[in-house]
Amino acid sequence: MSIFKTLFKTQNQQTDAITKIDALAFKEAISEKKDLQLVDVRTSYEYNTEHIDGAVNIDFFKQTTFKSSFNEFDKDEPLYVYCRSGNRSKKAATALVEIGFKNIVDLKGGYIAWKKCKT
Repeated sequence: MSIFKTLFKTQNQQTDAITKIDALAFKEAISEKKDLQLVDVRTSYEYNTEHIDGAVNIDFFKQTTFKSSFNEFDKDEPLYVYCRSGNRSKKAATALVEIGFKNIVDLKGGYIAWKKCKT
């Protein structure tokens, strides 16, 4: 297989595994789930200031431990991720696909969008 086919296949797998949804859809999705895997990838300071109820904090900037922090998560179940604006969670989602997660739901616009969303 050529290098281009390999790269294209890997990129498609990542795209297929990651779904970006808006704040309203994210709120609805997590309110309907039991045993939800919800991760805030912001810093502990940001998390401790305010966060979505039920979220656990795994700081994306702590690269030495970031991926290993997901060892106890179920890679076959949906994993909901968010950050402040959507940039870190996008990078985090890509990193999580690389370690085998198959269904990542990323909050478009991050916590900023979450706070602005009226339900």
